[in-house]
Amino acid sequence: MKREKTKLITSIGGQALIEGIMMRGPKKSTIAVRKSDGSIELEEIKPLDWAKKHKILRLPFVRGVVNMIDSLVTGEKALMKSADKALDGEEEAEVKPSKLDLWLEKTFGDKILNVIMIMSTVIAVIFCIGVFYFAPTWLFNFTADALPFLKQPVLGMERFWQSAYEGVIRIILFLIYMCLCTLNKDVKRVFQYHGAEHKTIFCYEYGLELNVENVRKQTRFHPRCGTSFMVLMLIVGIIIGLFIPVNHPVLRPVIKFCLLPVTVGVGYELIKICGRHDNFLTRLIAAPGLWMQRITTKEPDAKMIEVAIQAMKDVIPENGEDRIK
Repeated sequence: MKREKTKLITSIGGQALIEGIMMRGPKKSTIAVRKSDGSIELEEIKPLDWAKKHKILRLPFVRGVVNMIDSLVTGEKALMKSADKALDGEEEAEVKPSKLDLWLEKTFGDKILNVIMIMSTVIAVIFCIGVFYFAPTWLFNFTADALPFLKQPVLGMERFWQSAYEGVIRIILFLIYMCLCTLNKDVKRVFQYHGAEHKTIFCYEYGLELNVENVRKQTRFHPRCGTSFMVLMLIVGIIIGLFIPVNHPVLRPVIKFCLLPVTVGVGYELIKICGRHDNFLTRLIAAPGLWMQRITTKEPDAKMIEVAIQAMKDVIPENGEDRIK
């Protein structure tokens, strides 16, 4: 379906948090969180902003990798802050610390939270590499022994079936993971805040007053969403796989992982094009990501919209510097 033409396109983007939203504008980034007492607390957060400091990091394809690193680091920091604010004031059940807890606290002291974050991040990265890079290649080699036609070239490309097979497996795994996430009540609330973020940005782009009723009327599917970016990366990965002349079950996944910056760079440029232009080609490119947002965004309630509006208002520059066109 063709999107209606907006009055402007803003560079302001956001991220759903725990009981809150982070909005990133050209001048400042703000976290807005609904606390346990019902109030909304705002706090400015400092992103890395490497691209603003170094011109070379703003070059096409390079900027995609830089922005992704910035988003991951700043997003993780914002997520931890939102958790602290959302739970502030709530009584915690007294739990007797385990021997591991006592050892960690004695060894790392005040740095224990940072250590846990690093450990959990490393474990998550290893898990993702195993599931999204090694597993599809191993599954293909296992299946190809039973289905010989998978080894036959298509249009002169010997790796066509393998790249397509691996890409489909990755998309299916990603889809299953997202669907499982919606079963968790807390994650579902984050997805509702995600919907509030998109609706608020659309309301602003249409030039409407930022209030609950105007925001509620907007669609929750936005072309410049992180979900769309992830889906585009999966699709771009299929194309890149066509040019990897290796079938080794270990070497091929390692090469694909090393080419991740290329995938990120291409995906970022595509998502920017889809956000700025509305034609048949951009709608075709954006379609898979917009469909996936039916899972990662949910309809928010009025209180969630209020949080998104507060975060949005705090980052809108007075001189219109955020307007792309």
